[in-house]
Amino acid sequence: MLNRVILMGRITQELELKTTASGISVTSFSIAVDRNYVKQGEQRQTDFINIVCWRQQAEFVCRYFGKGSMIAIEGQLQSRTYQAKDGTNRYVTEVVADNVSFTGERRDQNNNGYGNNNGYNNNNGYGNYNQAPQQSYNQAPVQQQQPASYSNGTSSDFEEMPLDDDLPF
Repeated sequence: MLNRVILMGRITQELELKTTASGISVTSFSIAVDRNYVKQGEQRQTDFINIVCWRQQAEFVCRYFGKGSMIAIEGQLQSRTYQAKDGTNRYVTEVVADNVSFTGERRDQNNNGYGNNNGYNNNNGYGNYNQAPQQSYNQAPVQQQQPASYSNGTSSDFEEMPLDDDLPF
């Protein structure tokens, strides 16, 4: 059987490193993951997925990530039930992380986190579904210039490859 989950999304809350009674580090949080498709006339939907990290993974996440950080997670989907303080039974599905990775996002000097936290600071992402997008679709696309050392080349720039029977090895 196979139970593997690979996710990339933004952390939705401040992280807190906790320790169990037996001294094991643990942290739990949720990430916001956008769906790949958008129904015409609607905004993109987002899923909020619960994550649990144990031991060194928990310490790593709490040290290097924060609210709004983009994070890549590989793990296993697990479900469990427990009894809440009010006596009701609760059912939880969460991803238990095996591997946690940076996503290549640059560090933000202002808040020691990663990225610009678009979804959380200026309410144009995950936090407000009723607001229209801020982007203007009438702007012309920005053209990137090629580096000065880049050349498309001509046929004289390439060496002719020998036939298979002429190879020196």
